[in-house]
Amino acid sequence: MRRERADPAGGKGGVSVDEEAALLGRVAAEETDAFEALYRLYSPRLQRFVRGVTKQPALIEEILDDTMMVVWRKAYTFNHSSKVSTWIFAIAYRQSLKTLKRLGHLQDESGERADVSVPGPDDALQLLELRKHLDDALGTLSPEQRAVMELTYYFGYACREIAQIMGCPVDTVKTRMFYARRKLKASLASQREAI
Repeated sequence: MRRERADPAGGKGGVSVDEEAALLGRVAAEETDAFEALYRLYSPRLQRFVRGVTKQPALIEEILDDTMMVVWRKAYTFNHSSKVSTWIFAIAYRQSLKTLKRLGHLQDESGERADVSVPGPDDALQLLELRKHLDDALGTLSPEQRAVMELTYYFGYACREIAQIMGCPVDTVKTRMFYARRKLKASLASQREAI
C-alpha cells in the first residue's frame, strides 16, 4: 500500500513516505542529486516552519542551511523509527532554538515582519488586519509554543509526531498547546478591545 500525503507547501502532488525514505537513503550514500531533490522538497515547508518558530526573518536562510547541512552529514543515522519529515523537522526545530540562543534572541519575539499591503476592497483590508493581529498574537508566544502551533495547524502533525520533533513527552506538547491557545485567545481579545 502506497502511503501518500499532501504537499503542505502547495506543490503538485505528494511524495510517498517510502519515496522520501528512499531519497534520504540516497542522501546517506552521498548522492548530491538526491540531496538537491530533498532540499527542493523541504525548503518551502522548512522556511515557513522556521519563520513561525523564530519570528526572525533574517535568520531563516541561515537556519535552513544549517538544518540541511545536518541532514547531509547525518542522513546515515536515520533509523526509520519516524517519518523522514518528522526527523527533518526535529533538526530544524533544534537548529532554530540553537541559533536563537546563540544570538540571545531565545525570548525575543519582536522580530521584524514585512507587512503586505494589497490594494483592494474593504474585505482585503480586513483580512490583512486580521493576519497582522494573528501574527502579533503569535509573537507573544514562546518559540516552543509557536512551534507546537505551527506544526499542528500549518503542517498537520499529530501530538505524538510533534513530541518526536521537539524531543519532549506528548503531555508536554499538549500542555504547550493549552497555554498557547489560552495566550492567543487573551491576546486577540485585548487587540479586539483596543480597536
